[in-house]
Amino acid sequence: MEIWRWVFIGFLFLADFAVKIQPFKLGRSQPTERISGSAGDVLEDDPVGRLKVFVYELPRKYNKKILQKDPRCLNHMFAAEIYMHRFLLSSPVRTLNPEEADWFYTPVYTTCDLTANGLPLPFKSPRMMRSAIQLISSNWPYWNRTEGADHFFLVPHDFGACFHYQEEKAIERGILPLLQRATLVQTFGQRNHVCLKEGSITIPPYAPPQKMQTHLIPEKTPRSIFVYFRGLFYDVGNDPEGGYYARGARAAVWENFKDNPLFDISTEHPTTYYEDMQRAVFCLCPLGWAPWSPRLVEAVIFGCIPVIIADDIVLPFADAIPWEEIGVFVDEKDVPNLDTILTSIPPEVILRKQRLLANPSMKQAMLFPQPAQPGDAFHQVLNGLARKLPHDKGVYLKPDERVLNWTAGPVGDLKPW
Repeated sequence: MEIWRWVFIGFLFLADFAVKIQPFKLGRSQPTERISGSAGDVLEDDPVGRLKVFVYELPRKYNKKILQKDPRCLNHMFAAEIYMHRFLLSSPVRTLNPEEADWFYTPVYTTCDLTANGLPLPFKSPRMMRSAIQLISSNWPYWNRTEGADHFFLVPHDFGACFHYQEEKAIERGILPLLQRATLVQTFGQRNHVCLKEGSITIPPYAPPQKMQTHLIPEKTPRSIFVYFRGLFYDVGNDPEGGYYARGARAAVWENFKDNPLFDISTEHPTTYYEDMQRAVFCLCPLGWAPWSPRLVEAVIFGCIPVIIADDIVLPFADAIPWEEIGVFVDEKDVPNLDTILTSIPPEVILRKQRLLANPSMKQAMLFPQPAQPGDAFHQVLNGLARKLPHDKGVYLKPDERVLNWTAGPVGDLKPW
């Protein structure tokens, strides 16, 4: 087995696996492959002409004023809520006539409340969201027609509209009651979880396209790293016992492979992080406190096969991106066998995954570029909304009919914002 592993690794390093982002144009020398059918073609769907979106004009305190107070919000991994607003304001799907709208969008920057270290605090988010919904339901008639069933909201928190960064507290809170009928566009995705309701659209976290672009290395650089990971293995401050953070999966990676020469893993985050990913064959994407992280985006962009270690994860745009074809899924309980699992993958399978990752449409779908580009994450969100049309007639309520309980939820959420 050991001899085979090294023969296998030698073969991989001699192969040309270089996959780059080209913003996103691919060099002519790059071997690419696309998947025809539902999982391949929908990435290139054009949402224009398939739906119309009305954007509520809210007071600046819900969005622009918050951003002015802390411009760091433009760069954190929850920034999709800001860029989606900007995109929709100039998008051809926007309508200024709410009577012809298929969907209604409420631009609230609920994650733009950062600590000194740049970590978003979700504690004011429920009150801010409730305040915005109270405003639109009082000033326009459209919310009350469906109690939000034809409205969508960006909620890119760790656990979406549960609005808490600790899973136990998020589960205890549940999704904000006033959002129970709306379509939620969120980074969090885990099957059979109270913080992911049916019909939600799971999106990638924000990763800065321009920053990644500046770290490209020459196309023919060999992939001399077999497995790569940079990040925490333990969160001593919040989980001193070491078994709760990442459900023990990251700890298992470290304990089993810290001395394995095939694994380039560390807690250090070098300045060459992006370059190193472009030199790696596999990039580990384990869960942390939540199942998702920007590593998934970075791996796809840099052509490094994502090794997804997060049981029951719901991946971004899973109805459009063929994750089973481009990634490797490892159950959390199987982490101790990670070396055997990865070295047992036939070279031709790895080569095909690399060719699929080289497809520019795959990379584009993971990004929120400025300005927007065809097939990017903005357009994938719109495609997801368009596929939900037409709305079922049952979402429209009778006059004076009410379904939502405006007084439900924690008492603190009911205080004015």
